[in-house]
Amino acid sequence: MRKETLIQDLIKKFNAKSKLHLFVIFLVFGLSGSLALWISSPILLALDLENNLNNYPLYILFRILIIIPIYQLILILIATLFGEFEYFWKFEKKFLKRIKIIK
Repeated sequence: MRKETLIQDLIKKFNAKSKLHLFVIFLVFGLSGSLALWISSPILLALDLENNLNNYPLYILFRILIIIPIYQLILILIATLFGEFEYFWKFEKKFLKRIKIIK
């Protein structure tokens, strides 16, 4: 598969307007994920989950449950800073519908 075909497929999949828009979308996702992990670390330390949960799989589950809402909020904030609120708000609504929070 040629590189140009792959990029065009990604543009279609993400409903991007251009290569630059696709880059901004990926940048927002990347920054949001990194920032969510960075912000969640002090929260996890404050909750002292590692010492309170002796079961490692349970610790991972709780960690994921804490990170997901933080990520969702940060995603919208970072998207807004990049002028992509509308695009990511549609993405967010789709996510919330999938987990049955909104109809």
